[in-house]
This record gives sequence, structure tokens and C-alpha cells, in this order.
Amino acid sequence: MAARSARPSLYISVDIEADGPIPGPYSMISFGAAVAGLQDGASYTAADPQARTFYRELRPISDQYVPEALAVSGLDRDRLLREGADPAGAMAAFRAWVRKVAQEAGAQPVMCGYPASFDWTFLYWYLMRFGGDSPFGHSGCLDMKTLYAAKARVPLRAAVKGRMPAALRSTRRHTHHALDDAVEQAELMSNLMLWQGHEGGGTDGTDLGSRAD
Repeated sequence: MAARSARPSLYISVDIEADGPIPGPYSMISFGAAVAGLQDGASYTAADPQARTFYRELRPISDQYVPEALAVSGLDRDRLLREGADPAGAMAAFRAWVRKVAQEAGAQPVMCGYPASFDWTFLYWYLMRFGGDSPFGHSGCLDMKTLYAAKARVPLRAAVKGRMPAALRSTRRHTHHALDDAVEQAELMSNLMLWQGHEGGGTDGTDLGSRAD
């Protein structure tokens, strides 16, 4: 019996801002998402990362916060307590958005992040805590640091943006605004997926190949 081919994957870049190191005691205060591209078998098609996006600023869920962590985002906590979106409502809207863009693409959604470990921890916890359901399942995430380390054949701790070939990095600034950074990381994701890696292209391994139309 022939093996059933896997469904395409729709990669969605997600960036979160939080006021502490872990969810529960601390809060996810904003998150942004941008569709990065579609992988169908060996073929990857990059998307316009600004075409399909999602963004929310959230009401904190506890009184605890780390001032240094809060300062990174530049968000005003008092304003978020008054005006931030209800987490349950925001997660419901996000689930619906993810499922809509995935259905339109005929693909399974996969969250991707840089690094995914921090962003996925908050995102998955919030999805399960506020609604009990994740459109990505329990393991549908891809870490861009690991992807680069594997393709570049470098140790994971050496997989930092400053050491990547310039052609891989997005030209957008990393602003610590969750949507800005999700869009920036969506470009990085597409560049990594199209990159031939350590052995591909020229001697510096920076050949990105050609994008599918």
C-alpha cells in the first residue's frame, strides 16, 4: 500500500511580548502573527508577510510582573489593565483566524518562532488556558534557530542572527512590537526554507535559490 502523502504545512510566524519569564504567574501582554509561507512536499512558496496578519494587546492576568521584561515591549501596563483585550476573546479570535488562513491554503497550520521555545510556551498555555484548544495541536511548532543550526551545521548556541549570512536576515528592524517582529521573522523563515544550507549554492552557502510563484 502506498504511503499517504502529508498535507501541506502553512507556516505562521508568531511573536509574543510578556511581562515575565513564564505564563501563569506572569502575562502575555501582546502577540502578533504573520503567514510566512506554504510547504507542499519539497516545494516552499513564500507569502507576503504583511498580507495576512493578526495582532492583539492583552489585559494582564496577574498582579506579578518583572519591570525589566515589561520595559522591553514599551507597553503601558496600566493602559492594558483598562483597555487590553480579554484573553479568552483574543484566543478565540486567533483560533478562528488561524483556521481560516489554513483552510484557505488547504494546509495544516504550523507556528514558527525565533526562538520558538519562549513564544510557543506562552502561546500554547494561553490557547489551552483560555478555551482549551490549539489550532496547532500540541506540537505544531518549528524553531527557526534549530532550522538554521541544522542547515548551517553549527551548534545551536552559535545560531544567532548576527552570525547568519546577510542574505538570510530580514531587512526590517526588530522593534519588540509583536506584529512588527512576527513580520520580520516571517521573512527570515522564508529565507531559511529557501536556503540551500551549508553545502548549497556558492562557497559561502548563501544561495537562497528561487522563490516559487
